[in-house]
Amino acid sequence: MTKEEVLDIIKDAGFGFLATVEGNQPRVRPMMPVLTDDGKKLLLALLKRSRTIQQVQTNPRLEVCFVDRKMWYCRVAGKGIISDNLDHKIFVWNSTPMLRQYFSGPEDENYVLMEIDIESVEAMTPHQKEPEFIDLSE
Repeated sequence: MTKEEVLDIIKDAGFGFLATVEGNQPRVRPMMPVLTDDGKKLLLALLKRSRTIQQVQTNPRLEVCFVDRKMWYCRVAGKGIISDNLDHKIFVWNSTPMLRQYFSGPEDENYVLMEIDIESVEAMTPHQKEPEFIDLSE
C-alpha cells in the first residue's frame, strides 16, 4: 500500500476511532482528526470537559483507526499531548465545519486541542495477508 492510499483512507473515512486507556480499560470513541500537511501529526478538537483529556495526560499512548468504504484500514499509533497551539487550533477549525456546533471559534475556552505525534502507521486491504507499515512523513 502506498502513502497516497493511506492518505485517501484517512480522508475518505472522515471519522477515526480514537483509543485511549483509562486505568486498565481501553476507551474508544469516534473523532474527526485532521492530518497536518507534513504527515507527522493528527490534530483534533476536544471539549474542555472531555474525559479524553485526563486519559491522555495520564497515559499519552493512543491509537486512531480509520476504515474506508472498501474496508481498507489504517491504524495510526502515537503519543497525544494537550496543546495551546493557536495556529493548529485555527487549522482544525477551518478543516472541520462541524466544530461550529460546539465552539464559538478557535479561541473558545471550551475548545481544547490534542496533537498526536505519529509514531507508526499500519495499513491493510482485505486482499492482503498481513498489514504493512507506511511512513507518512516522507
